Amino acid sequence: MFIYTVRAQSVRLLAVLGVALSLMLGIALFADAGGIEAVRRGTGDAVETVSFGRIRTDEERLSFLSSLGWQTTGTVVDEETFTLPETFDRVLLGYNEIQKDQGLDLSRYRKKKVTRYTYEITNYDGYDGKVYANLIVWRNRVIAGDISSADPMGFVRGLEKAAP
Repeated sequence: MFIYTVRAQSVRLLAVLGVALSLMLGIALFADAGGIEAVRRGTGDAVETVSFGRIRTDEERLSFLSSLGWQTTGTVVDEETFTLPETFDRVLLGYNEIQKDQGLDLSRYRKKKVTRYTYEITNYDGYDGKVYANLIVWRNRVIAGDISSADPMGFVRGLEKAAP
């Protein structure tokens, strides 16, 4: 026969440790949703950091695009809310590869309701047609984005502007 006694102090200690662990986990999740991730870009020794988090308003989205070097017409062309699928088809897998190249990953947001904001770009060099910037936002955080042409045979690329 095995007998083990637990004193009230031991139970209290375990409860305090459980609460502390819960708080640390909550802080870690909150910090991730706030946009700790950033993209570094630049030429030579000059490096800029662009934050993908804390983007709540239209002005903040426009400022975000401006920080990447893009000029827009200043108004949202289209806004659509949708749920990302649980399984990605071939097209979405290809789009996610573009996102991974810029340090983002849509697969973390499967089955999440997201909003896509589209802006017309006015300073895209080397292309005469209409060019759009798409920002996909979840909980005030840019989780994906691209620069694309309106032409069906056009292009889709990451958000970072190439150096002149």
